[in-house]
Amino acid sequence: MTTGMATLAPDEKSSQTSASKRWLALGVIAMAQLMVVLDATIVTISLPFAQQDLGISDGNRQWILTAYTLIFGGLLLLGGRLADYLGRRRIFLIGLIGFAGASALAGLAQNTAELFAGRGLQGAFGALLAPAALSLVSITFTEPKERARAFGVFAGVSAGGAAIGLIVGGLLTEYASWRWCLLVNTPIALLAFAGAMAFVIKDIPAPRTGGYDLPGAVTATLGLISVVYGFSRAASDGWTASTTLGFLVAGVALLVAFVVIERRTANPLLPLRIPGEINRGGSFLVALITPIAMFAMFLNLSFYLQLTLGYSALKAGVSFLPFPVGIVISAGIASALLPKIGPRPVMLTGAVLGTGGLLYLAQLSFGDSYATSVLPAILLIALGMGGLFVAMQTTALHQVDEKDSGVASALLNAAQQVGGSIGTALLMTLSVQAAERYAKNHPTIDNVVARAAIHSYDVAFYAGAGFFLLTIPIIAFMIRDKPETLLEGSEHVHVGV
Repeated sequence: MTTGMATLAPDEKSSQTSASKRWLALGVIAMAQLMVVLDATIVTISLPFAQQDLGISDGNRQWILTAYTLIFGGLLLLGGRLADYLGRRRIFLIGLIGFAGASALAGLAQNTAELFAGRGLQGAFGALLAPAALSLVSITFTEPKERARAFGVFAGVSAGGAAIGLIVGGLLTEYASWRWCLLVNTPIALLAFAGAMAFVIKDIPAPRTGGYDLPGAVTATLGLISVVYGFSRAASDGWTASTTLGFLVAGVALLVAFVVIERRTANPLLPLRIPGEINRGGSFLVALITPIAMFAMFLNLSFYLQLTLGYSALKAGVSFLPFPVGIVISAGIASALLPKIGPRPVMLTGAVLGTGGLLYLAQLSFGDSYATSVLPAILLIALGMGGLFVAMQTTALHQVDEKDSGVASALLNAAQQVGGSIGTALLMTLSVQAAERYAKNHPTIDNVVARAAIHSYDVAFYAGAGFFLLTIPIIAFMIRDKPETLLEGSEHVHVGV
């Protein structure tokens, strides 16, 4: 496959980004990525406080979460293509400024409409930031060992961000206000903007021929939004409700129409060669499935810690601290091994560890403690996820033309977002049904409510382990890259400073 070439800025052709500047740029990019990832969970613990303060009804409170994830997931492909067309650094900077403003609007909201609007705008600007960030890593680091380390840092942030969001959310809710779970993004985004101006490369996109793929943009955006919204309705209305089925069917139909359009248009929003290459296709499938398993752990374990063990919001958040620590350790190991042994062994090991961790969690019973029944499982899952994410993000950009790196990055993010939405709806529904059945079948048992809840968590953990297990044959048969070919062609990518 040929590799597209970006040109150097005219007055800076004589110099390449220095090593120190590249790593400073990575720090800025990772900061922005962490902000986007943790924003999906940072408000989880503070949600009851925001609901009470603004008088949000029980029926509408889900929109504090859904307004962000819905718009974020729906606009990702469009955001990735804009990064390719207009420049990754430029879109990254626009995303940072917009995210700062949207966070301020949401954090200072005086009513329900302002909060939901702010969260929706956060999602829209996050859809610009996320694909631009990943593609910037791809084009900044071209030497194989450096690139593996850079992806290790980025993957660690991506995989650990949800847990960090729970920890930070607990701290801010307990010691400040629910509003600071949103307002904290504003100074971080502005700091990242200043760092990006100083350190992030100025890429000049390859010349684009033809017009914008507006039919593709409309069908992809509406299709993704419809699918994500359909899964969010399933959690509240049930899988057979007309609203759930209507949005899911409409979303699938729109996405099918999108594929047809992309096959026929001369200048597609998503060139089908991107997911069509077997290594990349395998990575996108793993990216879709893995968040389902992760949500099985995060959501149900959060309920277990607070409702069953009686932990405070802060203590529950801190209980997740071993997860990002384990991610950092495993991402570092994986980034060192990746150029030596290739992605398949790293991903297989991660999937096996993740499966084992969730199976361990599924053995929870009444009277168990955090130290013996939860902590070992969290560490196993974290050690698996770090390696899985490093290799997955690297192979998802396997020999992608530089001019397509933004949309390839967006497709990876979109797969993870849709997977997370599926996980939320599917596993919450399974948990609720399992608890109801257990209580009905054991009406005379002592502590029936607590025992039913623990049983429902175990069912969700088993389901999550099943999804982790599903990734193993995908990795085994579709991830074929060897170490020597993994980053082939990346040395031909040139960027400005």
